[in-house]
Amino acid sequence: MKINAIILLTILILSACGGPASQKEQLSGTIRIDGSSTVYPITEAVAEEFRVVSPDVKVTVGISGTGGGFKKFGRGETDISDASRPIKQKEIDACNENGISYVKLEVAYDGLAVIVNPENDWVDHFTVEELKKLWEPDAQGVIMKWNQIRPEWPDEEVHLFGPGVASGTYDYFTEAIIGESGSSRGDFTASEDDNVLVQGVAGDKYGLGFFGLAYFEENADKLKLVPVDGGNGPVAPSIETVSNGTYTPLSRPLFIYVNSRAAKRKEVQKFVYFYIQNAPALSKEVGYVPLPEAKYKEQTENFSSFLSGLE
Repeated sequence: MKINAIILLTILILSACGGPASQKEQLSGTIRIDGSSTVYPITEAVAEEFRVVSPDVKVTVGISGTGGGFKKFGRGETDISDASRPIKQKEIDACNENGISYVKLEVAYDGLAVIVNPENDWVDHFTVEELKKLWEPDAQGVIMKWNQIRPEWPDEEVHLFGPGVASGTYDYFTEAIIGESGSSRGDFTASEDDNVLVQGVAGDKYGLGFFGLAYFEENADKLKLVPVDGGNGPVAPSIETVSNGTYTPLSRPLFIYVNSRAAKRKEVQKFVYFYIQNAPALSKEVGYVPLPEAKYKEQTENFSSFLSGLE
């Protein structure tokens, strides 16, 4: 990451004011993180830079999907859970059963990219209604060909690719497009690994899929991005359209959840403050949209208040 100046400035500011967790402290330990594949690139980028300032702290970042991550978090197996959607009631209940409390912090915005193969020369955009017709549960075994979406499109099978059902991206897409989280046809190629989806669509002229915008940005040479018409004309996802709210309904906030027991540890406190302070630069660097400056200040205040309540 070529942001050494930003990291150095963070260190100087925290050292000068005593920090929320002073950078002068030589801390050690292990911070266990798992969850959303969408949030992973930001968290891994933060972890990479954090290792520069705290080389004795081991930060592990896994990818088991938002749902899979919350299962581990609810069992107390992880310190921080990456999430591309808010925690569900059943996941809250699991945390409560195990005496786990937490704080939710927003770290960035993301847009979901609807993508097709570059050889696809017939799709110029989708309406929300067309995406619903293609992905809703009743479409399984019925809506199988492109010309069933628009008559002028090819009389060829649509091959669908999407995140697995434990993914927050899947939950968000189905809620925004179908109207019910977790509700979709089941006859599509599913994977928690977005790279599998990229490869699937990139290798199939009749493929169509969706995943986080950052993964499209990384693979723009292999895929074609499709604008979505949410009611005010077709709009393609970008940093500008996600941040100004014109890319609807497929834009969303991204989160980390911090376990209260873990938050009592100095190395976790230092990491979380470091995460919030560096998320604006790092989220943009890996293809996401930073929150407004005031929003990051709010996250810092929320975490500080959370820590005060643990004393």
